[in-house]
Parts: sequence; C-alpha cells; structure tokens
Amino acid sequence: MSVARTDLRKLRPLPPGLALLALILLINYVARGNLSITAPLLTSELHLSPSRLGILLSAFFWSYTAFVFFVGWLVDRFDVNVVLASGFFLWSVATAATGLAHGFVMLLAFRLLLGVGESVAFPSVSKILARTVTETHRGFANGVTTFGMKLGPAIGSLGGGLLMATYGWRAVFLGVGLISLLWIPAWWKWMPHNPATSTVTQPPFTGFIQIMLRRSFWGASAGHFCGNYVLYFLVTWLPSYLHDERQLSMRQMSKVAAAYYVAEAFSALATGWATDACVRRGGSPTMVRKSAMAIGHVIAALGLIACAFAGPHTYLFTLLTIALGSGMFGSGIFACAQILAGSRTAGRWVGLQNGFANFAGVIGPALTGFVVEWTGRFTVALAVTAFVSLLGALSWTFFVGPLEEICWEPEPVPLIVPACASR
Repeated sequence: MSVARTDLRKLRPLPPGLALLALILLINYVARGNLSITAPLLTSELHLSPSRLGILLSAFFWSYTAFVFFVGWLVDRFDVNVVLASGFFLWSVATAATGLAHGFVMLLAFRLLLGVGESVAFPSVSKILARTVTETHRGFANGVTTFGMKLGPAIGSLGGGLLMATYGWRAVFLGVGLISLLWIPAWWKWMPHNPATSTVTQPPFTGFIQIMLRRSFWGASAGHFCGNYVLYFLVTWLPSYLHDERQLSMRQMSKVAAAYYVAEAFSALATGWATDACVRRGGSPTMVRKSAMAIGHVIAALGLIACAFAGPHTYLFTLLTIALGSGMFGSGIFACAQILAGSRTAGRWVGLQNGFANFAGVIGPALTGFVVEWTGRFTVALAVTAFVSLLGALSWTFFVGPLEEICWEPEPVPLIVPACASR
C-alpha cells in the first residue's frame, strides 16, 4: 500500500480511507432501508398488502445475494477500489430512480437494481481491511465500518422519516441518491492504493471449492446467516412494527427507530475496541472474538423474546437490549472472515459467506410479512427471530474453528512465513 495516500494500520487519528469505508456502508444501509421507512406511506398510496410489501422488502436480497457470489471473485481479480466505486454509482442511481416509480413492478425493478450495486460493498471493504489492518486493530477497524453500517438505518429512520413526513417519500429517494454521488470524488482522492506486489511468482487464487471445504467457512456462514436474519428483520420491519403494533406516528416512529440504530452502532464500536484491547493484553483472539459473537446473539435473543410480550412502557427497553446484542455480534462477523481468509482470499471468502448469509434477506422479510398477515401481530415473528439468533450463538461457538489464517494449498513462496492453521 502506498503510505503517501493512507495507511489503515495507523488508526489514530482515524485515516480518511477508513472513514470513507464507514461512510459508504452508512449510505449503503440508508439506501436499502429507505423503503421500510416509507412502508406506511407506500401501503396507503399504492394499496399494498403486507405480503406484497414483504416481497418488495425482500426483492433487494434476490439480486444482492445472486451477485455477491460473483463479486467476491471480481474483488480478488481486479482493482478493488474501482469495483467498489462502480457498484456505489449503480446503487446511488437506483436509489434516485426509486423516487420516480409509480407502481409495484417499477419498485420491484429498482429494488433489484439496488441489490446488484450494493453487492460490491462488503467483499470490497473486507478485502481492503484484510490487507491493511493488523490483528490487534482488526476489531476496531471493523467496529468503525460496522458503526457506519448500523448508523445508516438511524439516519435513514430519523432524517428520512422526518423528511418524508415533510416533503414526501419521492423527494427523499431522489435527494439521497443524487447527493450520495459526492462520495466518489472523495474516494478517488483518499482511497488506499494496492500494496506493492512481490517479485515472487504467485500461485492461482484460492478456488471456491477450497474455501467451501473448510468447516470454519460453513460455521461462519451459518452464524452470519443468523445475524443477518436478526438484522434484516429489524431493518425491514421495525418501522412497521412501531407504526402498526405500537401505534406510533410517523415522527414518533422515526425517533424510536433512530434511537435503536444509534444504540446498535455504539455497541458495535465499543465491542470492536474492547475485543482489540483484550487481544493486545494477551487474550486469545479465538476466545475473545468468538465469545463476543456468542454473547451478542444470546442478548439479542433475550431482547426479542421480551419484546414479543412487552407492554407500552417497556418495549423501548427491550429494543435497546436487542440493539446491544446485535451490535456486539455485528462488529465481528467480517473481522472473523478476514482473519480466517487472509488478505489474498478475503474477497472470495466474504463474497461466498455474505452470499449464503443473505438468504436470510431473501427468506426473512417475506416470511415475516406472511406471518404478520396470518397472525395479525408481530409476536410469532419476534419469537422466530429470537430462535434464529440462538442458533447463531451455537454456530460461532461450536462450528467455527480457531481464528487463525488458513494455510491455503498450493501455498505461495513467502518472504516471511505467517502463523496459520489448517482446518
């Protein structure tokens, strides 16, 4: 990497490159969560049933999941900075175009296009962090990017909700999509350059089959799926839950949802910092990071169960409990993948893992829509989400092996032999 531009190993002060990675994930989640914020307005304007709304909310994940498998290869094969900027441009245009949609079919088409563009985000960010951040700072770096990701729905819920109540949802989609494009010139200025390559001949990139033969890959993918199920349940259905179940106005709903996401964002940032601090003091990276993942899943599950039976004066406390747990496990999902894959294979590993994990987005929002339509309430949907979160704790604890870089075969001829483990 060219230190003349930025070196993400030097995390104090926060380098522009890392800040821009956090910002792009913030914009990512503002864009994908905007439709759930406007759901109460859409259902009345376009006469959408809960099941049709569930299809729209999950449609994003159809194209997102399909393309993220391919993007992992793309990120490892070509300049990751260009791939990231190209995908960002596509999803910004799709966001703006959504404001021009006048029916279910057009909304569906733009949500599919949004999924294609956003599929580049996490494989690209993980590739950059894997090759530029050391183990003792990996938790904090991922905590910063996760902070941006979690803050996205907060800004979308509060700012987007209030703006929609004032100017209408169409103007907000157009504005968010067009203003977001200002990120691109900033990225061209501060993006990290590719590290200098060694003169030693490098073997072919690790293949998809090699990755999928690892037990830790499937354990991490299962844990990621469970975490995504919780995440997408809240990103897509929290506004409707607050509006329909808790009878909040659009403005009240926006404030409560924003409070939830802010709490989740700070939980992720604090967990990333704390896990790094423990590792620097001699703690086992495997024990420290996997414990944070498992505890976070359990806390989120307890909060979801409590939320299903909470009264009008206690539901906010249960939501903040979910936020604490979700932030804890959210900060480590990609950090663990980066450690296991190593810098050369991070794009493909994260692409595959994120692809399988995002079936939660294909299944969860639509399933929740049908369950809510069938039962007339969110109680069963909350219970199902809590059960999935508990499965996530089991996956990270028992199916992910030691958090050490895997020795891939065939191995390169290294200048310095890294510590790694074969699993």
